[in-house]
Amino acid sequence: MPGKVRQNCGVFKTRVLISIILSGVFEFNLPFFNERLKDKYLPKAMNTAGFQIHELTVPAEVMGREDLFRQAILAEAKIKDREELKIEVLRKSLDARGRQQKFHLKVAIGPEAEKAQHISYQTQNLPNVDNGRRVLVVGAGPAGLFAALELIQLGLKPIVIERGKDVRARRRDLADLNKADKVNPDSNYCFGEGGAGTYSDGKLYTRSNKRGDIRQVLEMFVVHGANPDILVEAHPHIGTNKLPPLVAELRETIKKHGGEVHFDTKVEKLEIKNQKLTGIVTSGGDLIEAEALILATGHSARDIFEMLDRQKIQIEAKPFALGFRVEHPQALIDEIQYKAKIRSEWLPPASYSLVHQANTSKGVRGVFSFCMCPGGFIVPAMTAEGEIVVNGMSPSRRNSRFANSGMVVSVDSPEFQSFEKFGPLAAMKFQASIEKKAASFFPGKLAAPAQRLEDFVQGKLSDSFPDCSYQPGLESVQLAEILPNHMAEALRIGFIEFGKKMRGYLTNEAVLVGIESRTSSPVKIPRDRETAMHPQVEGLFPCGEGAGYAGGIMSAALDGIFVARCVKTQLS
Repeated sequence: MPGKVRQNCGVFKTRVLISIILSGVFEFNLPFFNERLKDKYLPKAMNTAGFQIHELTVPAEVMGREDLFRQAILAEAKIKDREELKIEVLRKSLDARGRQQKFHLKVAIGPEAEKAQHISYQTQNLPNVDNGRRVLVVGAGPAGLFAALELIQLGLKPIVIERGKDVRARRRDLADLNKADKVNPDSNYCFGEGGAGTYSDGKLYTRSNKRGDIRQVLEMFVVHGANPDILVEAHPHIGTNKLPPLVAELRETIKKHGGEVHFDTKVEKLEIKNQKLTGIVTSGGDLIEAEALILATGHSARDIFEMLDRQKIQIEAKPFALGFRVEHPQALIDEIQYKAKIRSEWLPPASYSLVHQANTSKGVRGVFSFCMCPGGFIVPAMTAEGEIVVNGMSPSRRNSRFANSGMVVSVDSPEFQSFEKFGPLAAMKFQASIEKKAASFFPGKLAAPAQRLEDFVQGKLSDSFPDCSYQPGLESVQLAEILPNHMAEALRIGFIEFGKKMRGYLTNEAVLVGIESRTSSPVKIPRDRETAMHPQVEGLFPCGEGAGYAGGIMSAALDGIFVARCVKTQLS
């Protein structure tokens, strides 16, 4: 197997006993820790004297009211107000489970409280890698961009190859998608600088805290223009209107420090000699040589999966999820979640997360909400003519009057069994067949098949629709005809149960829009757990969501950093 170096890619694990005394000054019982290790392994807020850390709960209505907020915080912390005291919020999460909403906070209180939110990442500390060893990074999504930044940090020169356009040029193709029924297969909501995450809600949370240093990624976003609030929010998001300039800043940092970024450049073939990668051949016929390649092309790069299959490079079919996107009036979701007719000004647009195990005629199937976008829009996410795909996004203020969420059913091998002749591409071919079926109702148009929510559950064809944010328009269809019967059955059962959990959710004020199919990659590109290298090709490093190792901006960015460190280890 290539890559005999089996290190944990720079991940150093140790256990320490830390005794922390919160008395205005922190004391550390670290008999074997030097200052460098203390700074690395202790929370940064605990490395500085001059403040205390408190975890407390305050009523929601004090947020945004500076005078009330200060009074509530000091009273809850049992600290007498003094002029020199400052308050810095370090963590904030909303608890809306009861009728009286509240915020759980982690705050620093003291004369130097602002030091508790120190940002250690600085781009000026990056080296220049003009003459560094070359590493190809295919794909300029979050995995590719953060891999490139980490390569620079490690002294390697990233050569980023992106099939799509830069964020500014990409906007014109998105306008054509929404208004002219025109799909550019290389520049759309999935392909182009920043990847699928650029024009999305910009969610920055992940369910796994073991993937890497989440704080580092958040700091990197802030340094490149994100609102510092993302360091505080329990469920941070940037917003589709804020992400494009931020992504452009990431690109400029890469270029400024000696990396390269090439747009409108597709990979046609991997150059491999003696089971070792030596470079790539582009669609223009150019050969680009490199010692290693980080393959971070995203979940919709079907041509890359087909290329790997043609070159007999091992890949695997992977389960994913499939369904529709449901849109409600945001005011209705607010009323359900906050238990009030009108959302208070200090509360954000309400979101939700739903899951149910549905007993169907073909066994138990998981039905769950996916990528919920409060105050958002539904957008056309297809990457080729003759298919219908939708996704959701939200601006930073989440101020649309609509709330949408993917509502999907887990898809496993029984669903794509009839596509077995395609081998490891079977799940991808099944996914594509559903998207084409959705488009077949109205050929040549990007109008989405749709149905009112209660009508779908009752099997009725909708004769009209409520207002909807999807710009290309809606066409009335029996949505159950697009999916396999048991999947439509699972969704119906799920919606009935969700209507019980959230009274008012199951309503004809809501509309189902199809098809939500790009929830994750239908293909997995195998890699070694420790070296992150493909088991068959030395120097090939599968990465991010397209390879099956991430799901969303944060986890993709973390995987990019992880894989970059593995490349450094291998080249060393």
